Amino acid sequence: MNNSGVTSPALRGPSPRVVSVDALRGFDMFWILGGDSLAAALQEMSRGKEGVLAAAGNFAGTQLEHVEWAGFRFYDLIFPLFVFIVGVSLVFSLTRLVEQEGKAAAHRRVLRRFVLLFMLALIYSGGVSKLWPDIRLLGVLNRIALCYLFASLLFLNLRWRGLIAALVTLLAGYWALMTFVPVPGIGAGVFEPGQNLSNWIDANYLPGKRWDGTWDPEGLLSTLPAIGTCLLGVLAGLWLRRPCDCARHKSLWLISGGVILVLLGSIWGFQFPVVKKIWTSSFVLVAGGWSAILLGVFHQVVDVWGRQKWAVPFIWIGANAITLYFVDSIIGFEKLAHRLVGGDVAKFFNQLLTPGAGHLLAAGVGLLLAVAMAGFLYRRKIFLRV
Repeated sequence: MNNSGVTSPALRGPSPRVVSVDALRGFDMFWILGGDSLAAALQEMSRGKEGVLAAAGNFAGTQLEHVEWAGFRFYDLIFPLFVFIVGVSLVFSLTRLVEQEGKAAAHRRVLRRFVLLFMLALIYSGGVSKLWPDIRLLGVLNRIALCYLFASLLFLNLRWRGLIAALVTLLAGYWALMTFVPVPGIGAGVFEPGQNLSNWIDANYLPGKRWDGTWDPEGLLSTLPAIGTCLLGVLAGLWLRRPCDCARHKSLWLISGGVILVLLGSIWGFQFPVVKKIWTSSFVLVAGGWSAILLGVFHQVVDVWGRQKWAVPFIWIGANAITLYFVDSIIGFEKLAHRLVGGDVAKFFNQLLTPGAGHLLAAGVGLLLAVAMAGFLYRRKIFLRV
């Protein structure tokens, strides 16, 4: 029984399991756990060579590297895609919780999960192993925790129109601040590294260690539009939850909406550049658009067409994404692989095939170890969640 009284329309209706969300989360984590190393190895193997395969290897390696500042590559999508999926997932988990225990319990769960995630994030960044001020207070997991907190609270207390208004306010407000508020000694409307408002606020008000010396790519002000990325996921999750018999139309609308977001973000980028390191509003639209496109494709293939066998490793990984992320940071699947196929083994393959083949072997074995662990946890129904 819902002891919260009247429930928002955004919190009513069935909450079925959407396998494609787990699969997409696992696909995203695949690149973090070693897919990027595979691409780097292919690029290494293609150096100095010609032909289609060499061009493909070089392209893959380039796409699995971050843009230095302005621009967008596939690797720049990995982090915002995860934040987007957090938004999609919280729609289903919180809806179910509200239906079973009420909104008050959902609020308590959100706050408790935020605190645990933030503490884990601090531990991931080194905890208190170093002296102050060499402790990083904000980072990737910290940003995920903050986005989860604020997007969840907005979802629990606003209807879909209010969520859209919050999204527009965050993106437009961030753009206005970055464009019109002058940076001391520099002026307004400057978006270059170290010269923009977001970096200036970090340099002057973010305590502790900053990733890039004087500022942090997961800094204070840029967290606002990152919450917008999570809200885009919330809106996508609400769309997936709609009680509709035409599931394929959901996929089509997600893909179409994603294309529109990419176009709008690219156009906006002429004035407000697409920059991941300060999470510009144009970046939110471009990354959110590609995230919606991928979600639409995965939903169509996995949920509508029911073709799930190819996605099984991704589903395994997606079910324990945070756990695998932590394990990889502690032991390193590729580092472990080098103990098995590094040294003379890697040298042998480099000489037998081409330079970089040993790197490819280690990256592949590392990924297999990650998938094996994910499968072990999944088959035994071990899901470590906070």
